[in-house]
Amino acid sequence: MLSASLRSQAAIRRVLSTQGARTMSTSLEQFEDYGKSVFTGKVANTYLGKHGATAEILKDPLWVKNHADIVAQAVFDWALDNGANVYCHWFQPMGASGVRHGQTGQVHNMMLKFNADNEVVQDFKGKTLVKGETDGSSYPNGGLRGTHEAGGYLAVDTSSPIFLRADTVFIPSVLVSYYGAALDEKTPLLRANAALDKHGSRLLRHLGLDVSSGIQTNIGLEQEIFLIPRDQYYRRPDLQLTGRTLIGKSAPRGQEMCDHYMAPLSSATAALPCMQEIQDECWRLGIPLKTRHREVAPNQFEFAPLYGSNTTQIDQNVMVMQIIEEVAAKHGLAALLQEKPFQDINGSGKHNNWSIATRDGVNCLDPDELTKATGNKAAFPIIMAAIISAIDEHGDLMRASISSPGNDFRLGACEAPPSIVSTYLGTDMTNYLEGFMNGSDVPYNPGKKLLDLGTREVVPFEVPAEDRNRTSPFPYGGGRFEFRAVGSSQNVSFVNTVLNTITAAKFQEIADRIEAGEDGANVARELLRKHWRIIFNGDNYNEANQVMLTDRGLWRIDSGVEALARLTADKNIALFENMKVLTQQECAARQDILHNHYIGTVEMEAFTLIDMLQQHIIPSVKAAGIGPLDELKACVPQLKDALSAIHAASSSYEKAKLCRVLRLETMEEIRDICDDAEEVCPANIWTLATYKELLFLDQTTVHGGYDDFEGEM
Repeated sequence: MLSASLRSQAAIRRVLSTQGARTMSTSLEQFEDYGKSVFTGKVANTYLGKHGATAEILKDPLWVKNHADIVAQAVFDWALDNGANVYCHWFQPMGASGVRHGQTGQVHNMMLKFNADNEVVQDFKGKTLVKGETDGSSYPNGGLRGTHEAGGYLAVDTSSPIFLRADTVFIPSVLVSYYGAALDEKTPLLRANAALDKHGSRLLRHLGLDVSSGIQTNIGLEQEIFLIPRDQYYRRPDLQLTGRTLIGKSAPRGQEMCDHYMAPLSSATAALPCMQEIQDECWRLGIPLKTRHREVAPNQFEFAPLYGSNTTQIDQNVMVMQIIEEVAAKHGLAALLQEKPFQDINGSGKHNNWSIATRDGVNCLDPDELTKATGNKAAFPIIMAAIISAIDEHGDLMRASISSPGNDFRLGACEAPPSIVSTYLGTDMTNYLEGFMNGSDVPYNPGKKLLDLGTREVVPFEVPAEDRNRTSPFPYGGGRFEFRAVGSSQNVSFVNTVLNTITAAKFQEIADRIEAGEDGANVARELLRKHWRIIFNGDNYNEANQVMLTDRGLWRIDSGVEALARLTADKNIALFENMKVLTQQECAARQDILHNHYIGTVEMEAFTLIDMLQQHIIPSVKAAGIGPLDELKACVPQLKDALSAIHAASSSYEKAKLCRVLRLETMEEIRDICDDAEEVCPANIWTLATYKELLFLDQTTVHGGYDDFEGEM
């Protein structure tokens, strides 16, 4: 019997085969459950209607004060109709990436209680919906609360819809201390959204646009992962405990033929039914996970959703990562979300596509759309000047925002941009902005190219004049920028907090100067001249170009540890405080938390490597009677001494710097010794799963496909 997701796919095929004889509405009936697990739109309207309200009330955040009891009653009815009787305030604590399953915090409470007659009655009201309290003592806080001040306070985030999964209603929420300090990922993002809305609306009004609806940022997050055989995963303590291979000789075959990239998703392995079920569950949760395909490295895959508002997209991506891990296990697979789980092949990213739009749909990064909406030919170059100058001034913060532990090994490799912050605009856009900077008012007119293949069967077709630049950390892609350097395991709240904050500050600067009597176009020209150096359309992988960009004075921070230390630079504290996004104390706390997250990650890796040396590698070499036994034995005290030095350091920053040396130098040298041992040790004696066993589902699956995963899932 096929799983529900596979039956769904079979149904799709049957529908498509008979679609000509049926109406579109009839053919879509089988998908009527998609989105029913989200309390928004038609679903919310149906249940709120029973209590004399409509879904329109949810569009005003003040529903938490004016209509909380009505919403709570409607949510309760909806929950029971869908088999749920538990609720939780669902929040995103800091320091969760790579270690906390699902990257969220939640305490599940029944929506029921017994009355005096021992009858089951409703126990879910407006006050329990909109606010909660939890013990915040064990969440990373960076000194924002004392041991004797353990309260953590939860308030519903009205920008992201309530949803349910299985028997539980999830209420997206923020987590703050008793004094309102941010203890989570989301609170600073919401503040940055408010700053962008405030100052972006000011600027756009001066440019001739009606912004009564307000403005927001929309994002799309491309999620890359690895899927590996779960039985082999259990033979790798490093993958189980740290998410990456600490040792491992490269397989004779890698990605040199690019044969995995966008190849057919084979029904002979568990990967296809796994991805089908992931998509099916996401669509039921209202998550439009539209695209799936193979990526470049063996066993590497990607999902991509449709665009949406940043808070909703981030909440959905956090849930997507959890669903990926849980569904993979059902199919005999382990999902790896870490940025660089394997050496010598591509790592995984989470490309953060970012745009700015009015809430009624005008894309401010689309030149034609913005010019038409404003009637102002200078509007688009003014917006671009603000963003370009923000990147140049605050590239250090952009680098800090992507400083996840896994990105240590990914940035600058063949699949990710280097740690030099620049932006690619393409020749046409660059020429247009250069013309504007020099006084031209010629409109942007991107060239198009006609491709004629010289065949009768393929009609000549147009392609954009601009190619893609995969080497740029922040390329413009027509209507959006793409932050390509973001790590796959990250909660991207802080990434988008930074993008929104630095852009809001520049919008404020330009709006202030216009209000002081300056011409907006002239202000933009001045900013472009000052920050033109940040534009680079060439190959960022080229070492000569990297030297040239460094000599230009662009932000280059190779160490993630050093990049995180920029959170407390004077200019950045002033920026965050001016935009009312983070206080000085919150900046210092966030830096401390992220350094401690890095320290904890490296400590786990070092202790795991010690175990692997003592319990697997050294015994295997002894049993084989061949290999660098003495060198391997010397590695254990070397690691222990390094850990002792880290523990003796005086501050989290100093500890993190020592951890970086241990991780990127000492442990890499030890890895080489271990890989030399694996190379000569007979396969029947080597007890750890090898890259050959981990990475090639197509070649190593014995009984793959549908039959292995019968029954309901």
